[in-house]
Amino acid sequence: MNALQYEKISAPFRARPSLARALLAANKVLTAAFYVLYPVLLVMLFFTQSALLVPCMCVPAAGFVCLSAFRARFNAPRPYELLSIDPLIKKDTSGRSFPSRHVFSATIIAMCWLAWCPLVGCVLLVADAFMAAVRVIGGVHFPKDVVAGAVVGIVCGLGVLLWPLG
Repeated sequence: MNALQYEKISAPFRARPSLARALLAANKVLTAAFYVLYPVLLVMLFFTQSALLVPCMCVPAAGFVCLSAFRARFNAPRPYELLSIDPLIKKDTSGRSFPSRHVFSATIIAMCWLAWCPLVGCVLLVADAFMAAVRVIGGVHFPKDVVAGAVVGIVCGLGVLLWPLG
């Protein structure tokens, strides 16, 4: 993505302040929803004594730690650092853009839900795709960042789905 492409995808949001506000709200609401739904799932798994509890805790934790270490070492710049753009989503951070940890987290949470309740998992995967689009339109990630975050989340999620259940 270059500056001209970013301006093109963000233009409708810049032309309509209400759309820009909706984008910012979607970013916050989607992020909060995933981070609320994950502990809800863990509590449900605990109280039902589900064999999914251990993989739903261990696989996302290991993936998150590994992804964070990779991001710190790779330290890819964010779009607003490389391109002359004014991002719709304001961030004070620099680097650590690849892969998107927001999208990874949302994807692995959706995959955990998919293992427990496929309908909820599918709905969350759709919400995850929407979050990925919001992060790109908002100017805080390149498309490759969110795609990589989703791919790593899916691969880790397969670890949850394929975990030996006893």
